[in-house]
Amino acid sequence: MAGPAAPSSGAARAVILRLDDLSLPPRYLTVPSHLRVSDLLASLPLPSSSYYLTSGGRPLPPTSRVAALPPSASVQLRLRALRGGGGDGGATGAESRDCYLSMYLAKKPDKVDPNETRLSRFTCCALSGEPLAAPAVADRLGNLYNKEALVEALLHKRLPKALSHIRGLRDMIPIHLHPRPDGDAAGEEVRFQCPVTGLEFNGKYQFLALRGCGHVLSVKALKEVKTSACLVCHKEFEEADKMPINGTEEEVAVLRKRMEEERGKVKEKKDKKVGNGLSGSKHAATAMAAAGAEKLENGKKGEAAVAKRFKAADHAPAHANKEVYASIFTSSRKSDFQETYSCRSLPLGRN
Repeated sequence: MAGPAAPSSGAARAVILRLDDLSLPPRYLTVPSHLRVSDLLASLPLPSSSYYLTSGGRPLPPTSRVAALPPSASVQLRLRALRGGGGDGGATGAESRDCYLSMYLAKKPDKVDPNETRLSRFTCCALSGEPLAAPAVADRLGNLYNKEALVEALLHKRLPKALSHIRGLRDMIPIHLHPRPDGDAAGEEVRFQCPVTGLEFNGKYQFLALRGCGHVLSVKALKEVKTSACLVCHKEFEEADKMPINGTEEEVAVLRKRMEEERGKVKEKKDKKVGNGLSGSKHAATAMAAAGAEKLENGKKGEAAVAKRFKAADHAPAHANKEVYASIFTSSRKSDFQETYSCRSLPLGRN
């Protein structure tokens, strides 16, 4: 089976630049795939001989291209160890590592650009870091994913702990993103827009997903057009069906609380159904036991009538002596036994 196609030279890639050796937070970058990895450090005042780059624990040549990295790759900056006392610029090695770093980090370190972070959340999959593409899904907290990457992670049980609220595809909402007319052009990071207002899906504007139909619309469109039906498919929806996409912390907290309440209702309904089934079975068993006891009791009560003892005298022919007729079918009575000198008749039970 053929492997995945290599990305084109003009495609944008999401790269995580980790600066642990510099005690700086990681940077989330979206850069063209033809860019060299050494160009990722253009904003850092470091001489080329003092560091090297690694990916997956392996050193990267400075001339390597971003396109050669795996999807959503993580590039680590490593500082070379100093060897002092040999006329190489270091004195005796007594200087601490912090002194060495302070020479190059006299300037205030650059912070992560919030605009780039926000753009990445609206244009890339929250799991794989790849550009969003159909089919796409959203979780109950408003995060966006490529369905293929999510299914693969669920099958191999590779979801990170941050996404532990996702238990399966039943927790996801299929969404429909409206493409931009020029969204597939080279170098374009924003590929989707609001189908009503035309606002770009780039994180600068608020967007909502309708849980019933999955269409993604801007908040501005729903404010300008007062309606309770989707502006695309005209399916009716309620106010609770509006789910913010990549919302604020307050909005995410509300969505998380709603998700837990919905799961609690489903569990309560399931437990109630199971309880009703058990009580129904118990009632049925009790009813069967009562019916069996009643049947047994009726049988004992009616046993004398059903299995009535046979008496030949009751069936004697007309004009016949009942006692004589009955003696044909019964043995002699004990009172008829008499002992004589020549023969001793022992009644039944004497011996």
